[in-house]
Amino acid sequence: MHDVVIIGGGPGGYAAALYAYNFGLSVALIEKDTVGGTCLVRGCIPAKTWLETAEIYQTVANAETFGVLAGDPKLDWQAALRRKNDIVDRLVKGLTGLMKTRGTDIIDGYGRIADGQVEVTAPDGTTSVVEASNIVIATGSVPGTIPGYAIDGDRIVTSDDALDWEDQPRRVAIIGAGAIGVEFASFLADVGTEVHLFEMEDQVLPGMEPEAAKALTRELKRKGVSIYTATAVEAAEISGSTVTVPFGDRGVEVDVVLVAVGRSPVTSDIGLEAAGIELDGAFIAVDRTTMQTASHRIYAVGDIVHDTPQLAHVGFAEGIAAVTHIATGATDAINYRAIPMIVYTHPEVASVGLTEAEAIELGYEVETTNHGLRGLGRAIIHDETGGTVKIVAEKDGPVLGATVVDPVAGEIIHELMYIVGWEAMPAEAAAYIHAHPTVSEAIGETLLASAGRPLH
Repeated sequence: MHDVVIIGGGPGGYAAALYAYNFGLSVALIEKDTVGGTCLVRGCIPAKTWLETAEIYQTVANAETFGVLAGDPKLDWQAALRRKNDIVDRLVKGLTGLMKTRGTDIIDGYGRIADGQVEVTAPDGTTSVVEASNIVIATGSVPGTIPGYAIDGDRIVTSDDALDWEDQPRRVAIIGAGAIGVEFASFLADVGTEVHLFEMEDQVLPGMEPEAAKALTRELKRKGVSIYTATAVEAAEISGSTVTVPFGDRGVEVDVVLVAVGRSPVTSDIGLEAAGIELDGAFIAVDRTTMQTASHRIYAVGDIVHDTPQLAHVGFAEGIAAVTHIATGATDAINYRAIPMIVYTHPEVASVGLTEAEAIELGYEVETTNHGLRGLGRAIIHDETGGTVKIVAEKDGPVLGATVVDPVAGEIIHELMYIVGWEAMPAEAAAYIHAHPTVSEAIGETLLASAGRPLH
Protein backbone atom coordinates (compact mmCIF):
# COMPACT_ATOMS: atom_id res chain seq x y z
CA MET A 1 0.00 0.00 0.00
CA HIS A 2 1.37 3.39 -1.07
CA ASP A 3 0.39 6.65 0.58
CA VAL A 4 0.05 8.23 -2.85
CA VAL A 5 -0.29 6.67 -6.30
CA ILE A 6 0.04 9.11 -9.19
CA ILE A 7 -1.30 8.40 -12.67
CA GLY A 8 0.80 10.40 -15.12
CA GLY A 9 4.41 11.57 -15.00
CA GLY A 10 4.13 15.08 -16.43
CA PRO A 11 4.72 18.31 -14.47
CA GLY A 12 1.71 17.89 -12.18
CA GLY A 13 2.48 14.25 -11.51
CA TYR A 14 6.21 14.45 -11.01
CA ALA A 15 5.90 17.60 -8.89
CA ALA A 16 3.48 15.73 -6.61
CA ALA A 17 5.92 12.82 -6.39
CA LEU A 18 8.91 15.01 -5.60
CA TYR A 19 7.07 17.14 -3.06
CA ALA A 20 5.70 14.09 -1.21
CA TYR A 21 9.29 13.33 -0.16
CA ASN A 22 9.14 16.32 2.19
CA PHE A 23 6.45 14.56 4.23
CA GLY A 24 7.90 11.04 4.13
CA LEU A 25 5.04 9.71 2.02
CA SER A 26 5.47 6.52 0.02
CA VAL A 27 4.79 7.18 -3.66
CA ALA A 28 4.24 5.20 -6.84
CA LEU A 29 4.09 6.99 -10.16
CA ILE A 30 2.57 5.26 -13.19
CA GLU A 31 3.60 6.52 -16.64
CA LYS A 32 2.83 4.84 -19.98
CA ASP A 33 5.36 6.86 -21.97
CA THR A 34 8.30 8.94 -20.73
CA VAL A 35 8.63 10.64 -17.36
CA GLY A 36 8.47 14.39 -17.91
CA GLY A 37 5.22 14.53 -19.83
CA THR A 38 4.24 16.94 -22.56
CA CYS A 39 6.22 19.93 -21.29
CA LEU A 40 9.55 18.18 -21.03
CA VAL A 41 9.28 15.70 -23.90
CA ARG A 42 6.87 17.18 -26.48
CA GLY A 43 6.22 20.78 -25.46
CA CYS A 44 7.90 23.54 -23.49
CA ILE A 45 11.49 22.33 -23.46
CA PRO A 46 11.87 21.12 -27.07
CA ALA A 47 9.89 24.09 -28.42
CA LYS A 48 12.02 26.58 -26.54
CA THR A 49 15.16 24.82 -27.72
CA TRP A 50 14.10 25.33 -31.34
CA LEU A 51 13.21 28.96 -30.57
CA GLU A 52 16.69 29.46 -29.11
CA THR A 53 18.21 28.08 -32.31
CA ALA A 54 16.15 30.59 -34.29
CA GLU A 55 17.24 33.45 -32.05
CA ILE A 56 20.93 32.58 -32.45
CA TYR A 57 20.41 32.34 -36.22
CA GLN A 58 18.86 35.80 -36.29
CA THR A 59 21.58 37.22 -34.04
CA VAL A 60 24.24 36.10 -36.47
CA ALA A 61 22.19 37.20 -39.50
CA ASN A 62 21.89 40.72 -38.06
CA ALA A 63 25.36 40.95 -36.52
CA GLU A 64 26.45 43.58 -39.03
CA THR A 65 23.96 46.01 -37.44
CA PHE A 66 26.20 45.91 -34.36
CA GLY A 67 29.44 46.27 -36.31
CA VAL A 68 30.21 42.55 -36.34
CA LEU A 69 30.91 41.02 -39.75
CA ALA A 70 29.89 37.37 -39.47
CA GLY A 71 28.61 36.61 -42.96
CA ASP A 72 25.38 34.86 -43.87
CA PRO A 73 24.53 32.08 -41.40
CA LYS A 74 23.60 28.57 -42.50
CA LEU A 75 21.22 26.42 -40.47
CA ASP A 76 22.24 22.81 -39.84
CA TRP A 77 18.75 21.45 -39.13
CA GLN A 78 20.02 18.00 -38.19
CA ALA A 79 22.48 19.41 -35.67
CA ALA A 80 19.74 21.57 -34.15
CA LEU A 81 17.45 18.54 -33.92
CA ARG A 82 20.18 16.50 -32.22
CA ARG A 83 20.73 19.33 -29.72
CA LYS A 84 17.01 19.42 -28.95
CA ASN A 85 16.94 15.67 -28.39
CA ASP A 86 20.09 15.78 -26.25
CA ILE A 87 18.60 18.48 -23.99
CA VAL A 88 15.36 16.53 -23.58
CA ASP A 89 17.24 13.29 -22.86
CA ARG A 90 19.46 15.01 -20.30
CA LEU A 91 16.50 16.48 -18.44
CA VAL A 92 14.50 13.23 -18.55
CA LYS A 93 17.45 11.29 -17.11
CA GLY A 94 18.00 13.93 -14.43
CA LEU A 95 14.35 13.94 -13.43
CA THR A 96 14.13 10.14 -13.37
CA GLY A 97 17.23 9.95 -11.21
CA LEU A 98 15.94 12.59 -8.81
CA MET A 99 12.62 10.80 -8.39
CA LYS A 100 14.34 7.50 -7.68
CA THR A 101 16.66 9.20 -5.20
CA ARG A 102 13.58 10.47 -3.37
CA GLY A 103 12.09 7.00 -3.22
CA THR A 104 9.43 7.19 -5.91
CA ASP A 105 8.49 3.82 -7.42
CA ILE A 106 8.22 4.48 -11.16
CA ILE A 107 5.93 1.95 -12.83
CA ASP A 108 5.86 1.60 -16.62
CA GLY A 109 2.30 1.13 -17.83
CA TYR A 110 -1.20 2.52 -18.38
CA GLY A 111 -3.02 3.36 -15.16
CA ARG A 112 -6.76 3.50 -14.53
CA ILE A 113 -8.83 3.68 -11.37
CA ALA A 114 -10.61 0.43 -10.47
CA ASP A 115 -12.43 -0.33 -7.22
CA GLY A 116 -10.67 2.49 -5.43
CA GLN A 117 -7.19 1.29 -6.42
CA VAL A 118 -5.08 1.69 -9.56
CA GLU A 119 -4.99 -1.02 -12.18
CA VAL A 120 -1.87 -0.96 -14.33
CA THR A 121 -1.59 -2.47 -17.79
CA ALA A 122 2.07 -3.09 -18.57
CA PRO A 123 3.54 -2.72 -22.08
CA ASP A 124 3.37 -6.53 -22.48
CA GLY A 125 -0.37 -6.49 -21.77
CA THR A 126 -0.24 -7.98 -18.27
CA THR A 127 -2.20 -6.25 -15.51
CA SER A 128 -1.55 -5.64 -11.84
CA VAL A 129 -3.10 -3.60 -9.04
CA VAL A 130 -1.27 -0.90 -7.10
CA GLU A 131 -2.94 -0.20 -3.77
CA ALA A 132 -3.30 3.42 -2.78
CA SER A 133 -4.42 5.38 0.24
CA ASN A 134 -4.70 8.43 -2.04
CA ILE A 135 -4.67 8.80 -5.82
CA VAL A 136 -3.51 11.80 -7.85
CA ILE A 137 -4.68 11.93 -11.46
CA ALA A 138 -2.23 13.83 -13.67
CA THR A 139 -2.89 12.41 -17.13
CA GLY A 140 -2.29 15.69 -19.00
CA SER A 141 -3.52 16.68 -22.43
CA VAL A 142 -3.03 16.04 -26.15
CA PRO A 143 -3.12 18.37 -29.16
CA GLY A 144 -6.62 19.32 -30.30
CA THR A 145 -7.91 18.74 -33.82
CA ILE A 146 -10.50 20.26 -36.16
CA PRO A 147 -12.76 18.78 -38.85
CA GLY A 148 -11.22 18.52 -42.30
CA TYR A 149 -7.69 18.21 -40.94
CA ALA A 150 -7.13 14.57 -40.03
CA ILE A 151 -3.69 14.27 -38.50
CA ASP A 152 -1.42 11.99 -40.54
CA GLY A 153 1.94 13.03 -39.10
CA ASP A 154 3.18 13.97 -42.56
CA ARG A 155 1.13 16.57 -44.45
CA ILE A 156 -1.13 17.51 -41.54
CA VAL A 157 0.61 17.48 -38.19
CA THR A 158 0.38 18.58 -34.57
CA SER A 159 3.06 20.27 -32.50
CA ASP A 160 4.14 16.79 -31.33
CA ASP A 161 5.12 15.93 -34.91
CA ALA A 162 6.55 19.35 -35.80
CA LEU A 163 9.09 19.26 -32.99
CA ASP A 164 10.67 16.23 -34.65
CA TRP A 165 10.66 17.28 -38.30
CA GLU A 166 13.67 15.59 -39.88
CA ASP A 167 14.11 18.42 -42.37
CA GLN A 168 13.17 22.08 -42.42
CA PRO A 169 9.78 22.56 -44.09
CA ARG A 170 9.76 25.06 -46.95
CA ARG A 171 6.14 26.27 -46.65
CA VAL A 172 3.91 25.84 -43.61
CA ALA A 173 0.34 26.83 -42.78
CA ILE A 174 -0.42 27.09 -39.07
CA ILE A 175 -4.05 26.91 -37.97
CA GLY A 176 -4.51 28.61 -34.63
CA ALA A 177 -2.66 31.69 -33.40
CA GLY A 178 -2.64 30.93 -29.71
CA ALA A 179 0.63 30.44 -27.83
CA ILE A 180 1.63 27.26 -29.68
CA GLY A 181 0.76 28.63 -33.13
CA VAL A 182 2.58 31.94 -32.77
CA GLU A 183 5.65 30.30 -31.23
CA PHE A 184 6.00 28.01 -34.24
CA ALA A 185 5.32 30.93 -36.60
CA SER A 186 8.07 32.98 -34.95
CA PHE A 187 10.60 30.13 -34.96
CA LEU A 188 9.95 28.99 -38.52
CA ALA A 189 9.91 32.49 -40.00
CA ASP A 190 13.18 33.35 -38.25
CA VAL A 191 14.94 30.43 -39.96
CA GLY A 192 13.52 31.17 -43.40
CA THR A 193 10.38 29.06 -43.75
CA GLU A 194 7.39 30.61 -45.52
CA VAL A 195 4.63 30.82 -42.90
CA HIS A 196 0.87 31.40 -43.17
CA LEU A 197 -0.89 31.86 -39.81
CA PHE A 198 -4.69 31.49 -39.49
CA GLU A 199 -6.89 32.52 -36.55
CA MET A 200 -10.69 32.57 -36.23
CA GLU A 201 -10.63 35.37 -33.64
CA ASP A 202 -9.87 38.97 -34.60
CA GLN A 203 -6.33 38.99 -33.18
CA VAL A 204 -3.39 36.70 -32.60
CA LEU A 205 -3.16 35.49 -29.00
CA PRO A 206 -6.92 35.68 -28.36
CA GLY A 207 -7.64 36.83 -24.84
CA MET A 208 -4.38 38.74 -24.44
CA GLU A 209 -4.25 42.53 -24.32
CA PRO A 210 -4.90 44.02 -27.80
CA GLU A 211 -1.78 46.19 -27.48
CA ALA A 212 0.34 43.04 -27.03
CA ALA A 213 -1.38 41.30 -29.94
CA LYS A 214 -0.74 44.31 -32.18
CA ALA A 215 2.92 44.49 -31.18
CA LEU A 216 3.45 40.79 -31.86
CA THR A 217 1.52 40.97 -35.14
CA ARG A 218 3.77 43.79 -36.28
CA GLU A 219 6.89 41.80 -35.46
CA LEU A 220 5.62 38.59 -37.07
CA LYS A 221 4.73 40.46 -40.25
CA ARG A 222 8.19 42.02 -40.24
CA LYS A 223 9.58 38.47 -40.25
CA GLY A 224 7.46 37.72 -43.31
CA VAL A 225 4.59 35.80 -41.69
CA SER A 226 1.29 36.10 -43.58
CA ILE A 227 -1.43 36.53 -40.93
CA TYR A 228 -5.12 35.87 -41.52
CA THR A 229 -7.24 36.83 -38.48
CA ALA A 230 -11.03 36.57 -38.26
CA THR A 231 -10.64 33.78 -40.81
CA ALA A 232 -12.23 30.32 -40.84
CA VAL A 233 -10.50 27.69 -42.94
CA GLU A 234 -12.27 25.02 -44.94
CA ALA A 235 -11.24 21.37 -45.24
CA ALA A 236 -7.70 20.77 -46.44
CA GLU A 237 -7.14 19.65 -50.02
CA ILE A 238 -4.20 17.24 -50.30
CA SER A 239 -2.71 16.73 -53.75
CA GLY A 240 0.54 14.85 -54.17
CA SER A 241 3.21 16.56 -52.11
CA THR A 242 1.23 19.73 -51.36
CA VAL A 243 -1.71 20.81 -49.21
CA THR A 244 -4.08 23.65 -50.01
CA VAL A 245 -5.78 25.48 -47.15
CA PRO A 246 -8.99 27.06 -48.53
CA PHE A 247 -10.60 30.10 -46.91
CA GLY A 248 -13.37 32.17 -48.44
CA ASP A 249 -12.72 32.33 -52.16
CA ARG A 250 -8.98 31.99 -51.68
CA GLY A 251 -6.45 29.36 -50.66
CA VAL A 252 -2.78 28.96 -49.86
CA GLU A 253 -0.64 26.05 -51.04
CA VAL A 254 1.93 24.70 -48.58
CA ASP A 255 3.99 21.60 -47.96
CA VAL A 256 2.60 20.91 -44.48
CA VAL A 257 -0.19 22.14 -42.21
CA LEU A 258 0.41 22.46 -38.46
CA VAL A 259 -2.84 22.28 -36.46
CA ALA A 260 -2.38 24.33 -33.28
CA VAL A 261 -5.90 24.76 -31.91
CA GLY A 262 -5.26 24.10 -28.24
CA ARG A 263 -5.05 20.95 -26.16
CA SER A 264 -7.66 18.44 -24.99
CA PRO A 265 -7.55 16.77 -21.55
CA VAL A 266 -6.84 13.04 -21.32
CA THR A 267 -9.72 11.88 -19.13
CA SER A 268 -11.36 9.04 -21.05
CA ASP A 269 -10.83 5.36 -20.19
CA ILE A 270 -9.21 5.98 -16.81
CA GLY A 271 -12.16 4.94 -14.64
CA LEU A 272 -13.45 8.36 -13.63
CA GLU A 273 -17.19 7.72 -13.86
CA ALA A 274 -17.09 4.49 -11.85
CA ALA A 275 -15.02 6.28 -9.19
CA GLY A 276 -17.72 8.95 -8.78
CA ILE A 277 -15.57 11.76 -10.16
CA GLU A 278 -17.46 14.72 -11.61
CA LEU A 279 -16.59 16.06 -15.04
CA ASP A 280 -17.18 19.48 -16.56
CA GLY A 281 -17.11 18.61 -20.23
CA ALA A 282 -13.92 16.58 -20.60
CA PHE A 283 -12.25 18.29 -17.63
CA ILE A 284 -12.28 17.14 -14.00
CA ALA A 285 -14.05 19.30 -11.44
CA VAL A 286 -12.03 19.85 -8.25
CA ASP A 287 -11.99 21.84 -5.05
CA ARG A 288 -9.35 24.36 -6.08
CA THR A 289 -8.10 24.83 -2.51
CA THR A 290 -7.23 21.13 -2.10
CA MET A 291 -7.39 19.71 -5.67
CA GLN A 292 -9.79 17.03 -4.40
CA THR A 293 -12.34 15.56 -6.75
CA ALA A 294 -15.85 14.55 -5.69
CA SER A 295 -14.25 11.32 -4.52
CA HIS A 296 -12.28 12.89 -1.69
CA ARG A 297 -9.25 10.60 -1.61
CA ILE A 298 -8.76 11.12 -5.35
CA TYR A 299 -7.12 14.33 -6.51
CA ALA A 300 -6.60 15.84 -9.97
CA VAL A 301 -3.88 18.25 -11.10
CA GLY A 302 -2.56 19.83 -14.28
CA ASP A 303 -4.10 20.14 -17.73
CA ILE A 304 -7.11 17.93 -16.86
CA VAL A 305 -8.45 20.33 -14.21
CA HIS A 306 -11.47 22.42 -15.14
CA ASP A 307 -10.98 26.16 -15.58
CA THR A 308 -7.30 26.46 -14.67
CA PRO A 309 -4.47 27.42 -17.05
CA GLN A 310 -2.84 24.58 -18.98
CA LEU A 311 0.69 25.54 -17.96
CA ALA A 312 3.49 23.39 -16.56
CA HIS A 313 4.07 25.68 -13.59
CA VAL A 314 0.35 25.52 -12.75
CA GLY A 315 0.72 21.74 -12.72
CA PHE A 316 3.65 22.12 -10.31
CA ALA A 317 1.60 24.30 -7.97
CA GLU A 318 -1.44 22.03 -8.10
CA GLY A 319 0.69 18.95 -7.40
CA ILE A 320 2.15 20.71 -4.36
CA ALA A 321 -1.33 21.73 -3.15
CA ALA A 322 -2.67 18.18 -3.48
CA VAL A 323 0.25 16.60 -1.62
CA THR A 324 0.12 19.25 1.11
CA HIS A 325 -3.53 18.38 1.75
CA ILE A 326 -2.86 14.64 1.66
CA ALA A 327 0.02 14.94 4.12
CA THR A 328 -1.30 17.57 6.54
CA GLY A 329 -4.97 18.21 5.84
CA ALA A 330 -4.05 21.85 5.36
CA THR A 331 -5.30 23.91 2.44
CA ASP A 332 -2.87 26.12 0.60
CA ALA A 333 -4.98 27.75 -2.10
CA ILE A 334 -3.19 28.76 -5.28
CA ASN A 335 -3.44 32.41 -6.30
CA TYR A 336 -4.32 31.72 -9.92
CA ARG A 337 -4.55 35.44 -10.66
CA ALA A 338 -0.84 35.89 -9.94
CA ILE A 339 0.41 33.13 -12.25
CA PRO A 340 2.58 34.41 -15.13
CA MET A 341 1.75 33.33 -18.67
CA ILE A 342 4.57 33.56 -21.21
CA VAL A 343 4.56 33.19 -24.99
CA TYR A 344 8.11 32.49 -26.16
CA THR A 345 7.99 34.20 -29.52
CA HIS A 346 10.59 36.76 -30.48
CA PRO A 347 9.75 39.16 -28.95
CA GLU A 348 8.19 37.36 -25.99
CA VAL A 349 4.74 38.23 -24.67
CA ALA A 350 4.19 37.82 -20.92
CA SER A 351 1.23 38.62 -18.73
CA VAL A 352 0.01 38.22 -15.18
CA GLY A 353 -3.29 39.00 -13.51
CA LEU A 354 -6.33 40.44 -15.27
CA THR A 355 -6.45 42.04 -18.68
CA GLU A 356 -8.34 45.29 -19.04
CA ALA A 357 -11.32 43.47 -20.57
CA GLU A 358 -11.37 40.83 -17.81
CA ALA A 359 -11.21 43.46 -15.07
CA ILE A 360 -14.09 45.43 -16.57
CA GLU A 361 -16.13 42.24 -16.96
CA LEU A 362 -15.61 41.54 -13.25
CA GLY A 363 -16.98 44.98 -12.40
CA TYR A 364 -13.79 46.91 -11.67
CA GLU A 365 -13.44 50.56 -12.59
CA VAL A 366 -9.99 50.53 -14.13
CA GLU A 367 -7.20 52.83 -15.16
CA THR A 368 -4.63 51.65 -17.70
CA THR A 369 -1.14 52.86 -18.46
CA ASN A 370 1.01 51.97 -21.47
CA HIS A 371 4.70 52.57 -22.05
CA GLY A 372 6.36 51.79 -25.37
CA LEU A 373 10.04 50.88 -25.59
CA ARG A 374 11.04 53.07 -28.55
CA GLY A 375 12.76 55.63 -26.34
CA LEU A 376 14.23 53.16 -23.84
CA GLY A 377 18.04 53.18 -23.87
CA ARG A 378 18.58 49.45 -23.30
CA ALA A 379 15.95 48.55 -25.91
CA ILE A 380 17.69 50.80 -28.44
CA ILE A 381 21.04 49.19 -27.61
CA HIS A 382 19.48 45.78 -28.20
CA ASP A 383 17.85 47.06 -31.39
CA GLU A 384 14.56 45.72 -29.98
CA THR A 385 12.25 48.72 -29.62
CA GLY A 386 8.91 47.26 -30.73
CA GLY A 387 7.78 46.19 -27.28
CA THR A 388 5.44 47.65 -24.73
CA VAL A 389 4.36 47.51 -21.08
CA LYS A 390 0.72 47.79 -20.03
CA ILE A 391 -0.52 48.01 -16.45
CA VAL A 392 -4.16 47.64 -15.43
CA ALA A 393 -5.04 49.08 -12.03
CA GLU A 394 -8.27 49.53 -10.15
CA LYS A 395 -9.20 53.21 -9.93
CA ASP A 396 -7.69 54.39 -6.63
CA GLY A 397 -6.77 50.77 -5.99
CA PRO A 398 -4.10 48.14 -6.56
CA VAL A 399 -2.52 46.79 -9.72
CA LEU A 400 -4.81 44.10 -11.15
CA GLY A 401 -2.75 42.91 -14.09
CA ALA A 402 0.11 43.64 -16.45
CA THR A 403 1.45 42.65 -19.86
CA VAL A 404 4.96 43.00 -21.29
CA VAL A 405 6.17 42.56 -24.87
CA ASP A 406 9.96 42.33 -25.18
CA PRO A 407 12.60 39.68 -25.96
CA VAL A 408 13.09 39.20 -22.19
CA ALA A 409 9.45 39.66 -21.15
CA GLY A 410 9.33 36.15 -19.71
CA GLU A 411 12.04 37.04 -17.20
CA ILE A 412 10.91 40.51 -16.13
CA ILE A 413 7.21 39.60 -15.74
CA HIS A 414 7.99 38.12 -12.34
CA GLU A 415 8.37 41.45 -10.57
CA LEU A 416 4.87 42.24 -11.81
CA MET A 417 3.77 38.84 -10.48
CA TYR A 418 4.67 40.00 -6.97
CA ILE A 419 2.99 43.35 -7.49
CA VAL A 420 -0.25 41.68 -8.59
CA GLY A 421 -0.03 38.91 -5.98
CA TRP A 422 0.58 41.33 -3.12
CA GLU A 423 -2.10 43.72 -4.41
CA ALA A 424 0.34 46.63 -4.39
CA MET A 425 -0.81 50.14 -5.18
CA PRO A 426 0.93 51.68 -8.22
CA ALA A 427 2.52 54.36 -6.03
CA GLU A 428 3.85 51.74 -3.60
CA ALA A 429 5.51 49.77 -6.38
CA ALA A 430 6.73 52.91 -8.17
CA ALA A 431 8.64 53.97 -5.04
CA TYR A 432 11.26 51.33 -5.78
CA ILE A 433 14.03 52.32 -8.17
CA HIS A 434 14.81 50.41 -11.35
CA ALA A 435 18.39 50.41 -12.62
CA HIS A 436 19.28 52.38 -15.74
CA PRO A 437 19.80 51.31 -18.45
CA THR A 438 17.66 48.17 -18.27
CA VAL A 439 14.56 46.88 -19.97
CA SER A 440 12.98 46.53 -16.54
CA GLU A 441 12.99 50.28 -16.05
CA ALA A 442 10.10 50.35 -18.53
CA ILE A 443 8.08 48.75 -15.74
CA GLY A 444 9.21 51.46 -13.33
CA GLU A 445 8.27 54.14 -15.84
CA THR A 446 4.84 52.58 -16.36
CA LEU A 447 4.25 52.33 -12.61
CA LEU A 448 5.18 55.99 -12.17
CA ALA A 449 2.70 56.96 -14.86
CA SER A 450 0.06 54.68 -13.30
CA ALA A 451 0.65 56.46 -9.98
CA GLY A 452 0.06 59.81 -11.69
CA ARG A 453 3.72 60.88 -11.65
CA PRO A 454 5.20 60.09 -15.11
CA LEU A 455 8.90 60.74 -15.64
CA HIS A 456 9.76 60.34 -19.30
